[in-house]
Amino acid sequence: MGWYFSRQTRDQLIRELIEPQEGENARSEVIAHALRGNVLWSVARITAKQAGFMKLAAGDSINVIRCDLLQGSGGEWGHKPLDESMHPYYYSCPLRYLDMAPVQSPEWREGVLAHHARRRTPAAVA
Repeated sequence: MGWYFSRQTRDQLIRELIEPQEGENARSEVIAHALRGNVLWSVARITAKQAGFMKLAAGDSINVIRCDLLQGSGGEWGHKPLDESMHPYYYSCPLRYLDMAPVQSPEWREGVLAHHARRRTPAAVA
């Protein structure tokens, strides 16, 4: 996926990314979000409107961990949408999000756990 830019502020873009979305096949609602620098982490509950969407029955839901990379350029802000199944090479996802969605990428989750373990370990003093 590419980058999507529009003439709006960073705050406006973030508000847009976390508001509920209604599509032809599904509805999406962000149930948790956190900003880590220019990475917006969120857990979205996706509810299928039609059978077969994301292998769900109509009315069934699944939670997905999303990773939106944010970038400003020339008075515009854009985002690159990723999710856990794409193994984004960013690991600052809040740990509690791992319990909120089914595993899509075990390797990525190992990276998230390692990232947080390194942050908790004090650096060795020389």
